[in-house]
Amino acid sequence: MSSALISYGKLEVPLQRIRGTELMGCTVSMEVLGQGFMPAYTSGDNSRVVATDSMKNIILGQGSACSGDSLDDLLEHVGRHFLSVYPEMEGLRMWAREQPFVPVGRQLYSETGGDHAVAELELARQDDDVVVVGRRSGQVGLRLLKTTGSAFTRFVRDESTTLPERGDRPLYIHLDVHWRCESVRDRIEPAAVKRTILAVFDDFVSESIQHLVHRMAEVLLDEFPAMAEVSFRSENHTYDPIVAQDPESEVKGYTSAFPAWGLITLTFTR
Repeated sequence: MSSALISYGKLEVPLQRIRGTELMGCTVSMEVLGQGFMPAYTSGDNSRVVATDSMKNIILGQGSACSGDSLDDLLEHVGRHFLSVYPEMEGLRMWAREQPFVPVGRQLYSETGGDHAVAELELARQDDDVVVVGRRSGQVGLRLLKTTGSAFTRFVRDESTTLPERGDRPLYIHLDVHWRCESVRDRIEPAAVKRTILAVFDDFVSESIQHLVHRMAEVLLDEFPAMAEVSFRSENHTYDPIVAQDPESEVKGYTSAFPAWGLITLTFTR
């Protein structure tokens, strides 16, 4: 007898919620879990299927009505509503991506288009209750350039090596960070995690990106006791030095490197 796991949902529902002059912008996605929807796959029976267009409308309505201020609050509010209304939904996976706006006046905001918070939530039915069974938060899309205080030396050198050793270099990275807490009820604000990451990058003299993200992990776990796990995904976008420069000049120029980026990852568990 064959078996199948199924899910369906709605992706990237855009929502901007304004309370007074406070703005919260995001996109919300969801995935519905439940084997009760199998007849739609096997025989075309849609009698239990909640249309994804209805999901969109509920996300917009309940997202606007949510009293919380964070992506986590919004996801939990919307998710609990779905599971209270539709008993055939056994569980939900939901995730949200911040649309980053910064205030530039009393009622004026500017969209930065840069790094932004993300949140992921999994809800399930247990007995007669709805419980949060998984929560993951993050700050993604960071683009950070450090002018000095980074090195890359003493790496393997053989017939394939053309990269020179650099005892001090500018370091330009793309960085995503995600974390989980000891309890699904614990929360850590992405803005606080970002501040710590920026401080470590600014202060720490690293021998590699591996060295840098390991130090970031150590500091984050020390600074946030509720954090159980933190993971990094970093790309090395450091520019190459321009040749034929005056070696005595204090001004150095760099240009975009060959378009193939180094990848460094780390998952650090308490």
